[in-house]
Amino acid sequence: MTTTRPTQIRQLARSALAWAFTHRADFALGEDALAADGQVDSSWKPLGELAQVCASVTRHTPPTDPLHACASDLLAFAWRQTGDGELFLLLQRLEPFATYPLEVYAALAAGGYRHPAYEAATATVARTRGWRLTEQDPTRRLGVLKAEERSGIRRQEPEEQALRRTWLGGLPEPWTFERSAGYALTHVVFHLTDWGRAPQGFPSDLTAYLADWLPPWLDTCLDARMWDLSCELLAVAASVPGLPDDAVPADAWERIAAARDASGALPEEGEPGDPGRYFARHYHSTLMAAFAAALTAGQGAPV
Repeated sequence: MTTTRPTQIRQLARSALAWAFTHRADFALGEDALAADGQVDSSWKPLGELAQVCASVTRHTPPTDPLHACASDLLAFAWRQTGDGELFLLLQRLEPFATYPLEVYAALAAGGYRHPAYEAATATVARTRGWRLTEQDPTRRLGVLKAEERSGIRRQEPEEQALRRTWLGGLPEPWTFERSAGYALTHVVFHLTDWGRAPQGFPSDLTAYLADWLPPWLDTCLDARMWDLSCELLAVAASVPGLPDDAVPADAWERIAAARDASGALPEEGEPGDPGRYFARHYHSTLMAAFAAALTAGQGAPV
């Protein structure tokens, strides 16, 4: 699927996670984590994404791999930031119908961190009509259903029905692909494969559709220097079984590696911008580089 050697791709994953470890203080929750007007996108969201990526990396690497050790340390760091889960319980009481606490919690639960009292409280809320009827876009809905499943919550809402309401699930005209559709489709794949941990059973019609259209979409994003979305599409290529060998352009990983700065960080798009927004413009794309690289390097054999 790529001409870059697995050892080179694994090294890219290590340097990306090493950057995250060096900048872990920027992922820490601030004093406004429980504030009604707190900025979720700059507090809980980065922490949840760190946990999500690290939980997947630990599943794709053996304990003896330094990449596994770094991801495990970052997972433990993320859990400590939540007060060993106590902040989730407080958030659930403050915002009982908000889904983002459950989504972040599910990422940590995938890494083995659980808080039984929070799970019990959330399961109670999930039985209400108010929770079931919360309006969400289709991809988010599918993600919430998967977060509930990871957290031990079971309710009657057909996953297939939720899937077919998403952009990817509807098999749209391929020329309608653009930025927002790209992020929607990658997250549908991540939800269905449990972030690369359970690719078995991926719908065959979606596999055939991606086999045809993922290569030109990925090539287009690389040409546009949309590094963050390109890494998410690389993770899709490594998550879906049965895609052709040429699903990934031969020079894709070289282009990703060349776009990084000296610290190993990858900008979301183009070149590094405003130094004052350095973390905001680099953390997600760098995490996605680590995620995609770990999945790719681990294809076909333990890393």
